[in-house]
Amino acid sequence: MLRLPRYHDDDKKEFVILKSSPLRCKSFWKLIWKKLLPISLLIMLSLIIIGRKGFTGRISFKFPSLRCNYHARKGLGGLPTHYTLSSGSKIPSVALGVWRAPKDKTVSAVKTALGSGYKHIDGAWIYRNEEEVGQALKESGVRREDVWSTSKLWNTFHAPEDIEPALDDSLKKLGTDYLDLYIIHWPLAIPKDGNAANYDKELTKNPYPTWQKLEEMVEKGKVKNIGVSNFNIRRLTNLTANTLKIQPAVNQIEINFWFPQVEMLEFSKKCGILLEAYSPLGSAERVKDSLNVPEVKEVAQEVGMTPAQVLISWHVQRGTIVLPKSETPSRVTENIHLSKLPDAAFEKIEMAARAHKPQRGSNPSKNWGLDFDIFE
Repeated sequence: MLRLPRYHDDDKKEFVILKSSPLRCKSFWKLIWKKLLPISLLIMLSLIIIGRKGFTGRISFKFPSLRCNYHARKGLGGLPTHYTLSSGSKIPSVALGVWRAPKDKTVSAVKTALGSGYKHIDGAWIYRNEEEVGQALKESGVRREDVWSTSKLWNTFHAPEDIEPALDDSLKKLGTDYLDLYIIHWPLAIPKDGNAANYDKELTKNPYPTWQKLEEMVEKGKVKNIGVSNFNIRRLTNLTANTLKIQPAVNQIEINFWFPQVEMLEFSKKCGILLEAYSPLGSAERVKDSLNVPEVKEVAQEVGMTPAQVLISWHVQRGTIVLPKSETPSRVTENIHLSKLPDAAFEKIEMAARAHKPQRGSNPSKNWGLDFDIFE
């Protein structure tokens, strides 16, 4: 016996008692037609719209075959989408890195990134693809103020008189009148002929004159934030011992499973310097190894993400900006679909990363002919 509500024009409700099968009852089908069918159609229409436009957040299902990418507006699946610098600027926590990106693939990679939700492009003068990045930014239709643009001062331009012309060259190639972040690429000042063996020992030891000129670029409005790259704790301490108008906002260094930079991470948090992780999946030769770490694969299976997504999420969860790079459209998109790892999963990867001897992926000191290790 089934009790079905019947509605009259005066909105008073009475119940109809069904003594036979509801499928043979007209009142049952009236209810389906009037009440349930519109709701079903609305749900179907919503699913169609979502399928065409995509979610703006990330939900991870445990089963890979049911994986659904949901990129939350308030976070990358619970992870921070931005960090706030001392200047008040909000820097996106994930960027597309364009190091080693071939010129003929840079435009499509950057456009794919911007279309997938990236708000941060990390480049450099020495990458030789700033014009292509600028072309992609223009063709994407994304407003300039909605994209965080980073470039870097190369080693041959550390002399104060060379900094503004080098910056202007990057600005011209990128097609913009300001950078959100300008970084000293390496703690090494070399002559214009590029012979690193003849480096400027004084300016390399104390880059304060270089930093003062960068501060001037901020005052002129050509740069909003300034930082460093590949600086160790000693070099950071030496630089900040000077009377700085502006403290370094970031330090971009190699950080990955094989080289977790635990001491630098703790130091930087105490000093209020944000770390940016390049080679976040390991150096080119070790990416495959990173994706096959047993603990990483276990967590990926558990949370329904790929090993690359797990490692990139781990970086953001540690409180760093992460700079994954790829020219493959599917991987560019994959790398922005992140999610906060359960505490136990995060600790599993963190402990595994700390359990082995740190292994740096690359060190250019010998190739540059230096008489010292640039990381010491």
